[in-house]
Amino acid sequence: MSRRIARLKYLVASFLFAALFFIQSLTLTWTPRFAFQALILNVAIMLGIYAFRGFDNSTTYSLNSCIVSYISGTILGILFALIPIILFTPRLPRLTFGVTALVAALVFPLLSCMMMRHSIKHLPPRRYLVIGREEDLGPILEEVEKASMGKFEIYSYMNPTAASLTEAITFEETKPFDAILIGDPKLARDVDEIIERARINDVRVEYLPSIVEQTLFRVPLPVLDIFREYYEVLFSEARYSRRIRVADLVISTILLILSIPFSLFAVILILSVNGKPILYKQRRIGMGGKRFDVYKFRTMTEHKDQDGALLDANITKSGHILRKTRLNEVPQLINVLRGDISLVGPRPDLPVFYDQWSKEIKFYRSRFLVPSGVTGHAQVLYKYADTKEEYEKRLEYDLYYVKNYDFRLYLATLLRTAEVMIFRRGAK
Repeated sequence: MSRRIARLKYLVASFLFAALFFIQSLTLTWTPRFAFQALILNVAIMLGIYAFRGFDNSTTYSLNSCIVSYISGTILGILFALIPIILFTPRLPRLTFGVTALVAALVFPLLSCMMMRHSIKHLPPRRYLVIGREEDLGPILEEVEKASMGKFEIYSYMNPTAASLTEAITFEETKPFDAILIGDPKLARDVDEIIERARINDVRVEYLPSIVEQTLFRVPLPVLDIFREYYEVLFSEARYSRRIRVADLVISTILLILSIPFSLFAVILILSVNGKPILYKQRRIGMGGKRFDVYKFRTMTEHKDQDGALLDANITKSGHILRKTRLNEVPQLINVLRGDISLVGPRPDLPVFYDQWSKEIKFYRSRFLVPSGVTGHAQVLYKYADTKEEYEKRLEYDLYYVKNYDFRLYLATLLRTAEVMIFRRGAK
């Protein structure tokens, strides 16, 4: 079901992308230079809208959220598009920029919401016969049902025998469910032959991890426990991407250059308000348990003990400004260039927390199978963690990133980070 909704989103995005060119054609006569500039502008706007979650399910069902996402994304996209477009002569007419901005920011939210709501409304729900116990799977599947906007339904839970499952998948006319969902592999193992016979008879068989991850974008720890053998294989070795490393080097270099005036502002602010030191370093643990010093602009009066734990939580006057704007994170780009961390990945841990949670939370060390990051999947989709329960939930998002570690998810997380920075969600 989530894949069908994803295809709908791609269709809507493609329609809006094509509509931008049509609107622009009403304001100018196309030339190769204008066409290339329009392509840059339109791609930047669509990426900006994506970065501000304009195509998320929750946004689609709230017109206010939709309008905010599209306006913010359009502004961000135009600002980034202006950087290369300003080098062209002649440049796109101001009228084209103005009309494009108005349509993308004010008309597209209405179109997008209406199209998505109408399309999703007419999508039939998929009903599942669940192999598993309701007391074990009920809470997580209720979450899935809510996130799928009512397009995921439970026909029945079953702790099957060969006879009961054979009876359930024997239909004379209309099937009462669309697919079998393996929610507990131990229970399914006893009826493997019947499940295989169902596949042969064109009954779709799906697995709980796939459904949950596609819908919730995390690996819930209860699901990990149930499918422990499956995840133990997946999390058995470290992962590293040369393509992501090259992107880290290129993007970090560009960001360091662009951040020079902001860094100068941070240095002057710290010196004038709080005095030296300007930077502080803190011991952290990254990929494979490697210890390194992370660099940030100083925002606190005291920072660490010999284990790297904070001694004093008093934020300085300049620190409030730097944390809200996230300028304190800029020196971490040096760590990225050095290879200590990536731009995207699980948050590097303080040694004291690494030791504590590795003992108390199952699979905690699996989040260190990929490079740690300045930003990350958990950072943009979840809040800052303080309690054990919050660390467990953060781990679920981190494990999703580890399992699906690739260049596409890396770029998507970078784009979403723009929204987090501008709206200051999770800043701490």
